[in-house]
Amino acid sequence: MSSYFDRVGEAAAFVRARLNGLKPRVGIVLGSGLGAAAEAVRDAVVVPYGEIPNFPQSTVVGHSGRLVAGELGGVPVVVMQGRVHYYEGYTPAEVTFPMRVLGALGIRAVVLTNAAGGIAEGLEIGQLVALSDHINFMGWNPLTGPNEPRFACIPAAGLRFFDMTEAYSNELRGLAKQAAAEEGFAMAEGVYLATPGPSFETPAEIRAFRTLGATLVGMSTVPETIVARHMGIEVLGISCVTNLAAGLGATQLSHDEVFEAGRKVEQRLARLLERLTPRIAERVAE
Repeated sequence: MSSYFDRVGEAAAFVRARLNGLKPRVGIVLGSGLGAAAEAVRDAVVVPYGEIPNFPQSTVVGHSGRLVAGELGGVPVVVMQGRVHYYEGYTPAEVTFPMRVLGALGIRAVVLTNAAGGIAEGLEIGQLVALSDHINFMGWNPLTGPNEPRFACIPAAGLRFFDMTEAYSNELRGLAKQAAAEEGFAMAEGVYLATPGPSFETPAEIRAFRTLGATLVGMSTVPETIVARHMGIEVLGISCVTNLAAGLGATQLSHDEVFEAGRKVEQRLARLLERLTPRIAERVAE
């Protein structure tokens, strides 16, 4: 039986053969209802997840399950149009398998987007928020088990014990806020708390999360961030506030609400990413 490292390599080799020599340095992962940014990719090569060896399949509405590679803002990118989640029944290793593949393809920075519930007062539905930190409330870490240093994308990465003080790049966050201002809106910062899902949180849990310092809550992103940082990939996290968290709004929570809110803001996110991506590429080329 092949190793996890070998299975990642097999998937990456398959995708690389489809890219016609394209060498992406920036990756983008699109969350629920946020798939429009993939439509802005020029000269796109589209690879359904189902064609990639060993690649997990998206099963949630709003996650198209396609890898889209091409140029965004004039720079080569690879975009995941949808992700997989722990609550779908995948293992931590399977949840983070796509991030390992992106690293093997050569990306040095990744933009992780997600749909999130707003906890902090003043957050509005449709608002884009840059992540400054996270709280892992999933009950597991994707790096549990044998360490594989061969996943390192840069020297000194791939360590079993590595620093997470700057899980989300301060510099990339600054670039995002500048690009947002040029697009005519202010981008706030927030702390994202990840739960395993799939049920939404209770009002009591939201009150507890607020006490812990969380301003956003969701069911993804944190495992990908941990694995990306293990490989030495810089991370920019962007949440779209698609609902107010339990007990803070006047309506019951539903995935339909999350999906529709994402659809309403996806064009704004697409324009932001098109403006921002060249600046991220310049950053990681240094």
